[in-house]
Amino acid sequence: MSRFPSLRMRLFLAGWALLWGAALPLILLYIRKRAKRDPMYGTDLAQRFGRHRLRWDGSVWVHTVSIGEFRSAVPLIRRLLTDGERVVVTHFTPAARREIAKVFGAEIAAGQLASVWVPFEYDLAYARFFRAFRPKYGLVMEVEFWPRMIASARARGVPLFLCNGQYPSKSYARDRNRLRGELVRGFAGVMVKNTVQRDRFLSLGMPDAAIRMTGEMRFDQPIPPRLTEAAQRLVWPGDRNSITFASVVEGEDDTYLDAIATLRAQAAANSKQPPRIVYVPRAPERFDTVAQMIAARGWPMARRSEALDANLVGDLDADILLGDSMGEMYFYLSLTEKTVVGGGFTPKGAHNVIEPLAVRKPVFVGPEIWTIEYPAQEAIEAGVLRHCMTEEQLAEALSPDAPLPGEAEMTAFFAAHAGGVDKTMAALPALLEHARAQGIIR
Repeated sequence: MSRFPSLRMRLFLAGWALLWGAALPLILLYIRKRAKRDPMYGTDLAQRFGRHRLRWDGSVWVHTVSIGEFRSAVPLIRRLLTDGERVVVTHFTPAARREIAKVFGAEIAAGQLASVWVPFEYDLAYARFFRAFRPKYGLVMEVEFWPRMIASARARGVPLFLCNGQYPSKSYARDRNRLRGELVRGFAGVMVKNTVQRDRFLSLGMPDAAIRMTGEMRFDQPIPPRLTEAAQRLVWPGDRNSITFASVVEGEDDTYLDAIATLRAQAAANSKQPPRIVYVPRAPERFDTVAQMIAARGWPMARRSEALDANLVGDLDADILLGDSMGEMYFYLSLTEKTVVGGGFTPKGAHNVIEPLAVRKPVFVGPEIWTIEYPAQEAIEAGVLRHCMTEEQLAEALSPDAPLPGEAEMTAFFAAHAGGVDKTMAALPALLEHARAQGIIR
């Protein structure tokens, strides 16, 4: 492994420090602005500078930037806790902070787990964080490459591993000959999803001994029975085509609403009931805007926040349910027979397709799947994921007469890709030994 940081990287880190120093007033202003919409943004500000009352003599550090990364890490965190480890989970968003408190409230109360804001990109902030929690090693979920986080961990002998790792194709093509590509070598090791990702990290200079293929931990993610059982109990009259549009992002609503309009027109032409639709925007700040867009179409709509109580009990007589809540995705997915996952009709790319596959729902995505290369390509080949290149293809694939994969096919696909947590835990001892041999652990 080439030396890290190189002279070029040290010069970059010096400039990075100056940039963050100069930007601090703007960063604090941003936090204050976001706190007006979500007060949790403004809580425990000292944590963002690495200041903590807690003092732990050893822990495992898991970084999950937001709610999606945290959910993928839940089975791994549970395994670490079962093995007797204390776990400190860092995050950047209030959504992740709330979800951590909900999932691991008992462990937080028992002092087994701490949920704290990730430090700002200052070396002193990370020095304080390391003194407070004394992590034996860190696990960064997915594709988070923060220069100061990586450099500070390396400088203080904390081996940092990329976990559930990937380097999406567009990012890889852009970064491979730039400093961000060199930054990868600051990790003590990477645990990647498949051979494509392994080859990318090898080409960026990670030694073979520091790379392990461990698959995707979202396949091990637990499904809350409360949500699936609530979907089974819900009364929603009519035997008709039913579709959930999940994690819809800004910029693709017109595409999906036009597809729904096409399906409604087809149903009317055949004297059938219109399709039953569950529509779930990815960002809560878009709930009201999307509600207005649906209302402008003149379609009967109910909002989850108004039609159902806290236990997801109620009666629905509308054609469309707007999923204006957080943390209930498995409920929404379980209400219908098929799922469209959002993001694929925007340049930013499609979102996680594993959750609908977990509840055995056929999945449909738009053309941009570079963000989910694994397991999208494997799911397409297995016939459980439909890759729709146009709005017309999407409407055709969602028609009630279009063929769908059977539950046995989806079960077999899911079983073939499970076990990421076991593989990750099995990989860690050898990766830690390699880091020790390289002098990364001190």
